[in-house]
Amino acid sequence: MTAQDGSLPLEGLVVADFSRVLAGPLATMTLADLGATVIKVERPGSGDDTRSWGPPFSATGSTYFESVNRNKQSLCLDLGSEEDRGLARELARRADILVENFKPGGMERLGLGYEELAAENPGLIYASISGFGTAGGAGLMGYDFVVQALGGLMSITGESDGPAMKAGVALVDVLTAKDATLGILAALTARHRHGRGAHLEVNLLSSLQGALANQAQAYLGAGVVPGRMGNDHPSIAPYQLLNCADGPLAVACGNDTQFARLAGLLGLDPLATDSRFATNTARVTHRQELTRQLESVLATDTAAAWQQAFSAAGIPAGRVCGIDEGIAYAEELGLEPTIDVQDATGATVGRQVRHPISWTPSFPARTQAPPLLGEHSERLREWLRS
Repeated sequence: MTAQDGSLPLEGLVVADFSRVLAGPLATMTLADLGATVIKVERPGSGDDTRSWGPPFSATGSTYFESVNRNKQSLCLDLGSEEDRGLARELARRADILVENFKPGGMERLGLGYEELAAENPGLIYASISGFGTAGGAGLMGYDFVVQALGGLMSITGESDGPAMKAGVALVDVLTAKDATLGILAALTARHRHGRGAHLEVNLLSSLQGALANQAQAYLGAGVVPGRMGNDHPSIAPYQLLNCADGPLAVACGNDTQFARLAGLLGLDPLATDSRFATNTARVTHRQELTRQLESVLATDTAAAWQQAFSAAGIPAGRVCGIDEGIAYAEELGLEPTIDVQDATGATVGRQVRHPISWTPSFPARTQAPPLLGEHSERLREWLRS
């Protein structure tokens, strides 16, 4: 069934979720948002590590855990128990997709490796997520913070004269989750053609380096090792924060036409024909002087006022907002950035960022709150034994 008949795109698919923390759970939540039945396997008593990560905590639990575990069912299994391992294998036999982020070799030692499971369920799509792959990095523990350091992201994040900095969110985990989801959906399409499943391997380091884009290619194509530049762009100017009367404004001029508009709006028309600023390459070379001239005018009004003027003139710009303001702005634009989630009784228990894709024809959003630990264990155990 597809979205065209009113159902969710992945309705009818079963996902065995043996993952925890962020990358795996975000991938499986994406599948759940799109209609798959996701059964989250958790340790009895403690569950996913992130259930205890806080503050902050909402009225129902850790906000970290809640951010990536809605629309799932929680099944507590003790994988050290032969009986529960048998239930885990039965779940894998019934699943279309399995996602795991055990340390490489961990699932194999439990009798839950791909080869063993695929022998009984040849259509299984089995996604393994690790920190550094299954070769030389198999013994390394994959935490986003460490991968940001080792993979080069920290080296280009922060002020030029300051220390290396991580991104403000576990960005590598998020990127890896999206890569894993993409691979799973591609494998589903391939299975539809030839009936076979697949084993996908995704690792945090490769996902990070795949996302370095122009920065990685600067090194590979030109031998340039990028460094930290604060909010400046290595190849475009002005593409940075510029100070206004009350704070900074993000300004992004992607071409000479936009810059000419900017110069005219600020009453600095000669800059558009000045040899130091007429082309992007020249502006990058003379960025400091350009910044000084632009900020001398921007200092006469507020960031919000300049944002409004720039937007009206077709110049990309925006003041620096908090997350609360960012969500409010998305609401102003009619993007409907959040959904209310409900518990098993149908009572609203919180608000979350919705799945970011909008569909035409549309289908109802799934709004089941993240599960309590073991909330569905009894029913699921009965199902697996039947």
